[in-house]
Amino acid sequence: MKFFITTFLLFLITFSNILAQDKSVEMADAMRADGKIYVVVATLGLVLAGIIFYLIRIDLQIKKLEKE
Repeated sequence: MKFFITTFLLFLITFSNILAQDKSVEMADAMRADGKIYVVVATLGLVLAGIIFYLIRIDLQIKKLEKE
């Protein structure tokens, strides 16, 4: 579990610099202007949170089975 959390945090730190670059994309500018970018970000956040929750739950179930 600690390995998973450490790996995830390392992934976030590594790619935060790549994603923070200032590049002008017309579609993103239009979505920001319309306020739709927040819907996209919220959807991606929910999907990512769901995947992380699912993986943690499976990890706990596997540990429980290994103890038995």
